Amino acid sequence: MNEAIPILAGSAALIGVIHTLCGPDHYLPFIVLSKARKWSMAKTLWITGLCGLGHVIGSVGLGLAGVALGTALGKLELFEAWRGNLAAQMLVIFGFTYCVWGIHRALKNKPHTHEHSTARTLTPWVLFIVFVLGPCEPLIPLIMYPAAEHSLAGMVLVATVFALATLGTMLAVVMISIWGFSFIQLGPIERFNHALAGATVGLSGLAILFLGL
Repeated sequence: MNEAIPILAGSAALIGVIHTLCGPDHYLPFIVLSKARKWSMAKTLWITGLCGLGHVIGSVGLGLAGVALGTALGKLELFEAWRGNLAAQMLVIFGFTYCVWGIHRALKNKPHTHEHSTARTLTPWVLFIVFVLGPCEPLIPLIMYPAAEHSLAGMVLVATVFALATLGTMLAVVMISIWGFSFIQLGPIERFNHALAGATVGLSGLAILFLGL
């Protein structure tokens, strides 16, 4: 294996962690929706892991397709940027739609136990679709070098390390945050927990669109 590949793999691990921590969309939606919908820790981590896996696989698949077709790095990055904007827009639409639903629910003062089954079922799948569309921008350049060296093993190693670092960081941040939030009682404003969760998701989408997070 090329001597540069292990160094590249180490860089992929570091970049995966930083990329995840700097992107609030990687963990905030799971934290706030888990709190609002009273998901168990196991369910929250399962949904987070599934979405994270879809997030990474989408970019890995695009990168491998680009390598196979001989697509230039610049074109792949442009397509990734387009995907990123689309995913962020979907996050904004979903978040603020959910916020409006949450406000309506709170004003009608409906108890949590009578939650609408359609909303309960659709929420994880909407998140999954958004994350599959969401790009892992740093991954594409990382796998282009081993591709240029005709090292399939190198590509697999770099992509795997990046994926594990990204998923591990997502799960760790979500797990620690959920544990911390379990000690916080919202009191009278708890009836607005769905609205607050939706607003947080929507704002994280706006942060991606306008702040480049």
